[in-house]
Amino acid sequence: MKKQFSRTFARTVTLALSSAAALAVSIGTSSAFADDSGLPDMGFDIVPGRTALVVTDPQNDFLSPDGVTWGVVGKNVQENGTVQNIDDLFSTAKMTDMPVFVSPHYYYPHDHAWKFEGALEHLMHKIGMFDRKSPLSTEGFEGSGADWLPQYKKYINDDKTVVTSPHKVFGPESNDLVLQLRKQGIDKVILSGMSANLCTESHMRALVEEGFEVMVVTDATAAAQVPGYDGYEAAKINFRMIASHVAETDATVAAMKKAARK
Repeated sequence: MKKQFSRTFARTVTLALSSAAALAVSIGTSSAFADDSGLPDMGFDIVPGRTALVVTDPQNDFLSPDGVTWGVVGKNVQENGTVQNIDDLFSTAKMTDMPVFVSPHYYYPHDHAWKFEGALEHLMHKIGMFDRKSPLSTEGFEGSGADWLPQYKKYINDDKTVVTSPHKVFGPESNDLVLQLRKQGIDKVILSGMSANLCTESHMRALVEEGFEVMVVTDATAAAQVPGYDGYEAAKINFRMIASHVAETDATVAAMKKAARK
């Protein structure tokens, strides 16, 4: 009986892995040297059922001209076409039934009692970025800097998108993103959102450390650019060095659609 079970189990696993491999659609070519850097491009396979879109901070304070950070991120958002590129990823994920996870950033009154902060934590608290009145109330939330960009609401508020608990600094270590991904059997992540060198990069690093395979959509993010500091260029270097693959939105969307058709 045990031997029969073992043989049946082995066949089931083999068939499942073979089926997943057959459905995979690659972005990039594994181990190909894609540029003059000498860094290998490991590529990324979109495997239905195991691959999800993760979007960090698709919120007004980053992406709206009325947001509190627009003065430093707005130019890069516009140059990259970030708002529309995130929209294209959302719409394609919904059209192809790819799971979507949003990791938001919220600050409540008790967060302003922190006794020490890093430079940008201090700035975010000072300018009221992502502020909400209470974790148990949405009073004043609609249309605030913490709210979703209006054009994304149809994707996020569809009762299918997983909205995690808020991350509090930059990475997902303080929220339940990893748990939510694991519980849905996800081990491959297409990552986008704001802000490139802060929350997006921190999510990439944490997910890689947790054993996820991660690719980053480089024009579906943006960052602050101020004299002497270019957050977007800094993030692009680390995306390329750490993620399995980087790609722009058009190539990613095409691969998502192709994977869904197989």
